[in-house]
Amino acid sequence: MTWLRDLGLGIRFAAAGGREGWARTALTAVGVGLGVAMLLVASSVPHLLEQRSLRDQAREEAAVSRTEGGVPKSETTVLRAGAATVYRGREVEGFLMRAEGSRPALPPGVTAFPAPGEMAASPALRDLLASPEGGLLKERLPYGITATIADEGLRSPGELYFYAGSDSLTPATGGHRLAAYGDDTPGTPLTPVLVVLVILICVVLLAPVAIFIATAVRFGGDRRDRRLAALRLIGTDIRTTRRIAAGEALFGSLLGLLAGLVFFLVGRRFVGHIEVWNHSAFPSDLTPAAWPAALIAVAVPLSAVLVTLVAMRSVTAEPLGVVRGSGIRRRRLWWRVLVPALGLAVLGLTGRVDEFTPVDPYPIAVGAVLVLFGLALLLPWLVEACVNLLRGGPPSWQLAVRRLQLDSGAASRAVSGIAVAVAGAVALQMLFAAMGDEFKQITGQDPARAQFHTYSETVGGDAATRTIEAFRSTEGVERVIGTVETYVTRPGKVEEGEITPTTSLSIGDCATLKELAEIGSCEEGDAFVVHPRNNKRMSDWMDETARKGKEIELNPTIDSNPGARSVRWTLPADARTVTAAPDPLGEEHWGIMATVGAVDPRTLPAARTVAQIKVDEDVKDVAEHVRNTAARIDPAMRVAALTSVTRDRQYESVQTGLRFGAVATLMLIAASMLISQMEQLRERRRLLSVLVAFGTRRVTLGWSVLWQTAVPVVISLLIATAGGLGLGAVMTWMLAKTVTRWWLFLPLAGAGGALVVAVTLLSLPLLWRLMRPDGLRTE
Repeated sequence: MTWLRDLGLGIRFAAAGGREGWARTALTAVGVGLGVAMLLVASSVPHLLEQRSLRDQAREEAAVSRTEGGVPKSETTVLRAGAATVYRGREVEGFLMRAEGSRPALPPGVTAFPAPGEMAASPALRDLLASPEGGLLKERLPYGITATIADEGLRSPGELYFYAGSDSLTPATGGHRLAAYGDDTPGTPLTPVLVVLVILICVVLLAPVAIFIATAVRFGGDRRDRRLAALRLIGTDIRTTRRIAAGEALFGSLLGLLAGLVFFLVGRRFVGHIEVWNHSAFPSDLTPAAWPAALIAVAVPLSAVLVTLVAMRSVTAEPLGVVRGSGIRRRRLWWRVLVPALGLAVLGLTGRVDEFTPVDPYPIAVGAVLVLFGLALLLPWLVEACVNLLRGGPPSWQLAVRRLQLDSGAASRAVSGIAVAVAGAVALQMLFAAMGDEFKQITGQDPARAQFHTYSETVGGDAATRTIEAFRSTEGVERVIGTVETYVTRPGKVEEGEITPTTSLSIGDCATLKELAEIGSCEEGDAFVVHPRNNKRMSDWMDETARKGKEIELNPTIDSNPGARSVRWTLPADARTVTAAPDPLGEEHWGIMATVGAVDPRTLPAARTVAQIKVDEDVKDVAEHVRNTAARIDPAMRVAALTSVTRDRQYESVQTGLRFGAVATLMLIAASMLISQMEQLRERRRLLSVLVAFGTRRVTLGWSVLWQTAVPVVISLLIATAGGLGLGAVMTWMLAKTVTRWWLFLPLAGAGGALVVAVTLLSLPLLWRLMRPDGLRTE
């Protein structure tokens, strides 16, 4: 009961403290509220990911559509073909669709099946096509938008997605028969290595939030301590005054909980309009899980009380004034070093992680938390030790140093979040650099020879040559390696149980064929037998079909193509045998190669057209011109950009999550420093007025504020770099990797410097306002 009475008295003091009391409480509430909002967002992440996954699965084709042999045609079946593209670096996903009956299956979010020439588009795609920015994309998607895809059919509000109706899609032209939507196949679980990364990311992003909240509940400490001295004067003992102080912090934290809930609910309404790295979220997805929300509601007020009680142990509130322990007794170092050392020991004892053994997340999380919070505990000692060594300098420097020497605790608390965030970011960057090769695949492609690869299974015959010419005439295209490709067989029957001798046939001009094989001279009408470079068995198999001077069946799929006619062609007896050369994709084309003069592409209705395109990258929107040409030829034509390296999609998703969190954490740290700076300036209002009254220039005071912020930040960056490198090295060892980059902290140090400048500039208006003579007024 005594505890409750004293806490209640502290709440009454905070609520009835007049304008000054409410200003102090408001600072605490805003600080705690920002931290609570971040925690609520973090607790919403599992629900967000789950909802995205459910919507993604709901619009995938049902497993029955992927059975061997497919599904029979019915009143509900739908033919569809992928028509995904890329527009100015953003993915545009969609399908061409054709109903096969009167009751076609509808994808989620679509209420009516699109008619030929019409499409249902996502709101983001609809707005893009209606804007001047989407002019080139409109050429590629020349469909009338008759419906908008609802939220349940989209992964995120900013997704570019469409369903377009077609009257020419058939199984022969690439249409795949679909019976229903909804894929319940479980997703691929994260590998143990990625689990470790996710654990560390969660710790790194949430630890600064916890420190920020602990710092916020101590705003306004100087004025509170003077008020506690007045309470001592009227007879309260030390323990009672500490509990009253805890009650004031409790009131601020409770208001902070409400403020955090308001920040979260208001911010959630606008989250659909915020897009970071082409990713966004629906407001309904940001729903905190029940037990984390309950934990936040209990832990934040409890932390406020505990932090205040611990802080009051270094302050002696006596009837005649307040004495701070920091000026008399130096901070002890041994137990501060012990915490991060214990964290590294826990990580070391956890042992190495392999790709087969399940990961126990708790030791890893505990070890990382101890290391990061240990750095936050080391920072006050290090700041105090460093500033006590500083002497001399210009007046602005001396004002800042003297202030830090008198009370470095507030400055240390303000930048402790930077130390934790930067240390964690350094460790994560080291891990990502060390693990990058594991999730990086060398494709063997050569982007210097060609930047785009296209292919179409529905463009064959005489249209194939027109396709290649269309690409060559496209704006910005420098060269096209275009071929018409099909499979050919040896005529005649084969014995039961044998495989029909088959090889490939590629038709192109001489310039193209020289890119695909080691051909010296070439003239129109020539043909070649192309052997692989290091596969004699395949060469022997090919020679059973590619018999010089013998006939070859050009349409081996005539049975499945009723409109095709049987065509045979005699491979010239003087055809030269050459060796294949890798194309820009890094692949070899072997079999038979022929110029257009040797084989007429119009005799190959079942062929496919392949083009590898080199462009002038200085031409604006050259990629969009290439894709528009492809869409005009065949809306379902695949266009892929060549790249020498690809990364694992799970790895990419983890990186995306880290970027989201890093941006939010950086904003939170900036807010923490700004609020702390404002609180310190308010506490020093009378001192600032005295200095101005004695003739101190405003510029001098402005520079003193900069130095007062910069010195602790520099020290925090030094300890964060050392701690982050240590944590990163241990985590890299746990994953049996080698540290590949030790200098990744330099950009992070630059970010810390930018925060100093930003906070100083934002605090200058308050500084000018406080440097007025009326600040000397008292009652």
